[in-house]
Amino acid sequence: MKKAILISSGVVAVLLAAFIYFKFYFVFGEGVKAGELNFVVYKGYVFKTYEGKAIQAGFNSKSKTSTAIQSYEFEFSITDPELADSLMRCSGKMVELHYKEYLGALPWRGKQKYIVDEILAVR
Repeated sequence: MKKAILISSGVVAVLLAAFIYFKFYFVFGEGVKAGELNFVVYKGYVFKTYEGKAIQAGFNSKSKTSTAIQSYEFEFSITDPELADSLMRCSGKMVELHYKEYLGALPWRGKQKYIVDEILAVR
């Protein structure tokens, strides 16, 4: 009986660890987004994190009569304070940002599941 409980507990612990890893630490995707940097702020009640937003302009071609200009917001978090400081000085400029996408957000890593880890270009 004790052996079955021990094995069951071990299996549950391994499954829980695998779930936590894939939900919060596994990099689901990574890429580059370009847009006008709207803001970068340092905020939070318990965990202070760097949060930012970039506006991406684009065309909406779903309308058959006309093509409309549409903007998309890219909200992201930053874990590196030096990178966040550099981005704070780029507000209002066109930037290209490399990001990693996670399946879930951790409070000490940031509010968003997109984490910017590199500035590729500033124009």
